[in-house]
Amino acid sequence: MPRQTRTSSQQTVPAGLLVVDKPAGMTSHDVVSRVRRIMGTRKVGHAGTLDPMATGVLVLGLERATKLLGHLALDTKAYLATVRLGSATDTEDADGEEVSTADASGVTESAAAAAMAELTGDIEQVPSKVSAVKINGRRAYELARSGEEVELSARPVTVSRFDLLATHSAGEALDLDVMVECSSGTYVRALARDLGERLGVGGHLTRLRRTRVGPFGLVTAHGLEYLEQHPELSMDLDQAVAAAFPRHQIDAATARALSHGKSVAGADIAGTYAAFDPEGHALALLRNQGTTAKPVLVLRPAG
Repeated sequence: MPRQTRTSSQQTVPAGLLVVDKPAGMTSHDVVSRVRRIMGTRKVGHAGTLDPMATGVLVLGLERATKLLGHLALDTKAYLATVRLGSATDTEDADGEEVSTADASGVTESAAAAAMAELTGDIEQVPSKVSAVKINGRRAYELARSGEEVELSARPVTVSRFDLLATHSAGEALDLDVMVECSSGTYVRALARDLGERLGVGGHLTRLRRTRVGPFGLVTAHGLEYLEQHPELSMDLDQAVAAAFPRHQIDAATARALSHGKSVAGADIAGTYAAFDPEGHALALLRNQGTTAKPVLVLRPAG
């Protein structure tokens, strides 16, 4: 694993990805700020966000890899979560104010599983009112926090898995431990809300842990305390590109052309793919246009 030592003004921070296991109680921006201090660089960005109550995988890019973040295929995500049936909150999670209660002690596992099945597959989901969805240029959560009424339209999402792992009685409430695999843009708190509504008892999220985003999982993630003692990348730029994109090997002449941003002969690969030079370095991300390939991002430009 690439090792990163603490930097001084004379040292160069290598480009690459850092997969952080975000702790509860911090915003994604808080994590970025902490990593900037730990790694000794201002050039840190994050792909996607996690709510303060959530833990788990948060992908950060350092140096040139910040430009890579917008091109990563992070369209599938996986979570472990706990849904509490029997109460609904205004934020659809445990950080909000309770707005309704009901006796959920009679909800059976089979009833819960059946309702979860109805929320699996290609569905229409109304995002959470405290989401980052924009309404007339403002974030929904900003409007909600200022007391304004928030009306969001349903949008298509894909929930490939919504599995019941265990149940726990909590008086008149019932806690469900669940596993969710879904497309980007799916709100797990909205799944908790909709599940409670389908069962007629209300529901909200009490725990959320992201275990995977795209190809990046907890196996490569570091906690912030570990990083304080061992400031190191999860993967360097070449490893990150190889993990996220189909690989296309190119010769030296093609590498020189790409380093100057020129189009080259295309490969028989759909979507965005990565060109690796003869030395094994990721040089550019390409996308075909007819028989040629146009660079969408040059990772190692000439000069």
